[in-house]
Amino acid sequence: MPRILGVDIPKEKRIDIALTYLYGVGKFISNKILAEAGIESSKRAKQLSEEEISHIVGVIQKNSMRIEGDLRREVSQNIKRLMDIGAWRGMRHKKGLPVRGQRTKTNARTRKGPRRSALAMNKK
Repeated sequence: MPRILGVDIPKEKRIDIALTYLYGVGKFISNKILAEAGIESSKRAKQLSEEEISHIVGVIQKNSMRIEGDLRREVSQNIKRLMDIGAWRGMRHKKGLPVRGQRTKTNARTRKGPRRSALAMNKK
């Protein structure tokens, strides 16, 4: 299983799809990386040589793309900043409610978690 920047990518998938397993890399950026590295996108990840993998890593580092840990850190810092300044979006993050204006009377179960019974709510 090839490793790129500390992430195991699936060996049976095409390399253009396998690169999307990196946080912050979608299909467009994946194809851009492969074009710059001069690698066919139809190749499977297991068919890549060590040299081709190093070309991919080199392209990512040369273009100073923010992916994986750096991008995760930046996103979490942005959310923390919103919470610290008391912005509306930050308060929604703190409360665990939908942030982008969705309704909460119904259909917010993913953010709010499982339903609590009325009996459990009265005990608080």
